[in-house]
Amino acid sequence: MDGEPRVHLVVWSDYLCPWCYLGAARLHELEREFGAALVIEWRAFLLRPVPEPGRTLERFRKYTESWLRPAAEPGAPTFLPWTSDEGPPSHSVPAHLVAKAAAALGPDAFAAMHARLFRAYFEESRDITNRATQRQLWRELGLADDALAVADDPGMRAAVLREHHEALAAGVTGVPSVMMVGNDVPTMGAMPYATYRRWIARALGRE
Repeated sequence: MDGEPRVHLVVWSDYLCPWCYLGAARLHELEREFGAALVIEWRAFLLRPVPEPGRTLERFRKYTESWLRPAAEPGAPTFLPWTSDEGPPSHSVPAHLVAKAAAALGPDAFAAMHARLFRAYFEESRDITNRATQRQLWRELGLADDALAVADDPGMRAAVLREHHEALAAGVTGVPSVMMVGNDVPTMGAMPYATYRRWIARALGRE
């Protein structure tokens, strides 16, 4: 693969965003198709930068019924309205911190945690902003217990906030947002699979 063309996508995403889960599913399929020719770099975007006071579990459960909209899209992963007594989730930052802690262990650990956070939240009604739940997910993936402490490093929080502010500076106002490096114009929203595929194939000269 050395010397052969590669496409590098930067994707700003939020683990609490149902459309980001849909976009992630489509991009994952493209990773399987294009292999090493496609590099995807996931960055943090904060739909809920700080905790929202007064958000009740009852209101949150009602909100999750809206997940059935992305669930009806072609190629969608599973979405299930909230059934547990966990939550509501606090805000966007905690899940990104856990993902970054996993990334510190290597790309495979990040990929596993990235997928696990989405699935736990949208399919299993687990509050991925709660540290006890995060620790359970961490152990389910077989990651070293002591490595989760990195999520509390102020440097990790600074990295999450930096990525969010870089997105805003690039003109990102909603997620998922995908930018092809070299083009540097983010495209917002979960695009159809065929649209993403066309971008990549054209950039690789495979059309």
